[in-house]
Amino acid sequence: MPQKTEPLGLYVHIPFCASKCGYCDFYSITDRAGRHAYTDTLVQEILSYQGRGYTADTLFLGGGTPSLMEAEELVRILSACREAFSLDMEGEITLEANPDSVSLEYLRELRQAGFNRVSFGAQSVVDGELKALGRRHDAARIRQAMEWAKEAGFARRSLDVMVGIPYQTSASLSRTLEEFAAMGPDHISAYLLKIEEGTPFARQNAQRLCPDEDKTADLYLQTVEQLASLGYAQYEISNFAKPGGQSRHNLKYWHCQEYLGFGPSAHSYWEGRRFFHPRGLSEYLEAGGKNYRQDGSGGSPEEKLMLGLRLAEGISLSGLGFSPEDTGRIVSAARPFQKAGLLEIRGDRMRLNPEGFLVSNSILAELI
Repeated sequence: MPQKTEPLGLYVHIPFCASKCGYCDFYSITDRAGRHAYTDTLVQEILSYQGRGYTADTLFLGGGTPSLMEAEELVRILSACREAFSLDMEGEITLEANPDSVSLEYLRELRQAGFNRVSFGAQSVVDGELKALGRRHDAARIRQAMEWAKEAGFARRSLDVMVGIPYQTSASLSRTLEEFAAMGPDHISAYLLKIEEGTPFARQNAQRLCPDEDKTADLYLQTVEQLASLGYAQYEISNFAKPGGQSRHNLKYWHCQEYLGFGPSAHSYWEGRRFFHPRGLSEYLEAGGKNYRQDGSGGSPEEKLMLGLRLAEGISLSGLGFSPEDTGRIVSAARPFQKAGLLEIRGDRMRLNPEGFLVSNSILAELI
């Protein structure tokens, strides 16, 4: 059957965690009793697309903690993606993992099966900060996991760092970034801590232990500058990479390209519409993976503007689909931000700079 679209991105949500971090608002559960049934249902949902002429060139297993699954289960999921979407061995196949939940043998098995990129939720090299976040690993375990991943054959390795966390200072952040870079990842993600309503951190008023808003902004700008000096160029609000190290899968989101999400809380943008699975493992299993909720159409000019301005490269105004009148209105609305040094307009292109990224929501509210 002929290929129907540009290759899709595939996202698979693995909701299982050994414990819940106090700040986490992603859908995850600590009861792993349904793991095998979940694998069966995921495979069933993925294979429902078989024979329909769609292909994929990226796969991202996120969570939760995907590395809590047995290697055999993850390989079954990967095999189903290959079968249903002709997922190429040369495609980008990423596993999110926690440093405390991998071994050398485990990583070797996954690399041999075709996983070629691993992303560790590391967050900090300061053990006191890790403890305050509720992480189960220490700095030594991050180093060990990165060494094992390299030895297992993962040339592409990413680390997550959190900015604005309890007890963090400019000096401790600098140490984290320096030591992370020394571990040799080709990609680093830097996320600002956001304390969501309903999380343990919100109930405990953990904000009082964190840098204030102005200091957090300074820490973010420090991150951008220091990672650049270490060879990691910013390509998206929260993502930095060495040349060629950008996440191809995540770029699909920001370029408003199509992707399919599998598992509870996973979102999709496919054939011009957006839909998602609600949270809830039981509901997902009972529905055999068919409990989609519609979320409207996708790919509007406004959406392309919003997503594209997350990228350091920015957007081509003429490529968004706005009318000339609307484009002119957007440029006029952007001029004050340009004068304030928050964004650049050069010919047809508009982009935010790091200072602009910090207030991007406010800027977008004025532009759209």
